[in-house]
Amino acid sequence: MFKKQLIRLIVPGFIILAAVLLAWWVFKDPVSDFTVSVPGMDNRKAGKAASSEVVKIGEQYTFFKECADIPGTRWNRFRGPDVDNINKEKIPLISSFGKAGPKILWKKVVGDGHAAASVYDGRIYLLDYDERTKSDALRCLSLLTGDELWCRTYKVHLKRNHGLSRTIPAVNDKYVVSLGPRGQVMCVSRLNGDLIWGIDLEKDFTAEIPFWYTGQCPMIEKDTAIIAVGGSSLLIGIECKSGKVVWKTPNPHKWKMSHASVMPMTFKGKKMFIYSAIGGICGISAEGADVGQILWESTEFSPSVIAPSPLALEDGRILITAGYGAGSAIIQLSESGGKFEARVIDKFKPSDGIASEQQTPILMNGLVYAILPKDAGEYRNQFVCYRQSNLKKAIFSSGKTVRFGLGPYIFADNKFFIVNDNGELSIAKVTSNSFSLLDKAQIIEGQDSWGPLAITGGYLLMRDSKQMICIDVHANQ
Repeated sequence: MFKKQLIRLIVPGFIILAAVLLAWWVFKDPVSDFTVSVPGMDNRKAGKAASSEVVKIGEQYTFFKECADIPGTRWNRFRGPDVDNINKEKIPLISSFGKAGPKILWKKVVGDGHAAASVYDGRIYLLDYDERTKSDALRCLSLLTGDELWCRTYKVHLKRNHGLSRTIPAVNDKYVVSLGPRGQVMCVSRLNGDLIWGIDLEKDFTAEIPFWYTGQCPMIEKDTAIIAVGGSSLLIGIECKSGKVVWKTPNPHKWKMSHASVMPMTFKGKKMFIYSAIGGICGISAEGADVGQILWESTEFSPSVIAPSPLALEDGRILITAGYGAGSAIIQLSESGGKFEARVIDKFKPSDGIASEQQTPILMNGLVYAILPKDAGEYRNQFVCYRQSNLKKAIFSSGKTVRFGLGPYIFADNKFFIVNDNGELSIAKVTSNSFSLLDKAQIIEGQDSWGPLAITGGYLLMRDSKQMICIDVHANQ
């Protein structure tokens, strides 16, 4: 009798408990209790060494072996040749990994960080950090084998701060320009790594290095290296062959260096560089007698942390986006009599429109693609598409079951290649109104796979915080 009464009491209790757990599982927002990570929250500094540290840029050089050229394999800077993250080579690429799985050509251990590769004629250029020797290391590797060809290093003290190196070298037919975590800029000969010059942004231009070290990627325009400083000058242009600073941009408001890279733009026939600094965004003349001078500026949208770079839209509009709740803004440029003005015409929070915490969105055929941050409501961590004319209303997304964290993405052969935080590579097809996942495969059993992707010659380069991998993505392997 007692057992029957006990069962009558226990069973309803279990039913009620199950109902409560089911309701919690259905309605619980898994990110509602996430704490936004902001610089300094973990009580770790960016690891500045004493000002007395002497950094001899490019002091050490090691040659390993030669490598044959692979002409035309070029992903020569951040976001590629046209700075749009779109591969335009006419090489058919895979739509699935097949029964055999991904064709991995090589894997290589690299220093802790998110620095990605540039490629020029079969050679990879990677700005790495060697914790054993405490040195920045510009490494030249073979695209086909991963073998190290040469390495140029210099000692500079760093402390771990969510990774170390983050930048991508800029390369042309003659030069390689790298930017180290602590602001050391180095220019070497592309083929053999001969040192041409070095500049220390902290010491020479009073630059303040961002919380998570430098994130901007250098750019080479007509044999001039373009670097954002945020110290005594806002931007500088450095002649690659001599190391001479040929122009400087004034910094009257004392704006500081961000993690964003300088982007090129042409508006009303005027070529300019766009830069999102800590303090504001501006356009700087890229040519003519006024090269290096500020054409316009805006302080209406100025987050404290900026990683994505500005994205030039059509009709003189610019998308600025940042993470940690900042959301996005649209800036409209106008011109009259050679004078430029900029005004913010729209702002929105991550849950109200397009946003990105780390990767720079892609503009293609009037559509803008982005992976939204974890505070973007129903679209958190999803791959989402918008019309550039309406960046508040999503056209489609990858869906609630297909999320990518902060991972990078690239467009090639009419497909998107997308990596999630944990090193899973997805291949997706998009139309003007739909997302279709074609295949996916776990490539790296690691974490923080945030380094930008590179695709050239039918080879895809990706990395996590500890290793770099090259995958053969030619179709019909």
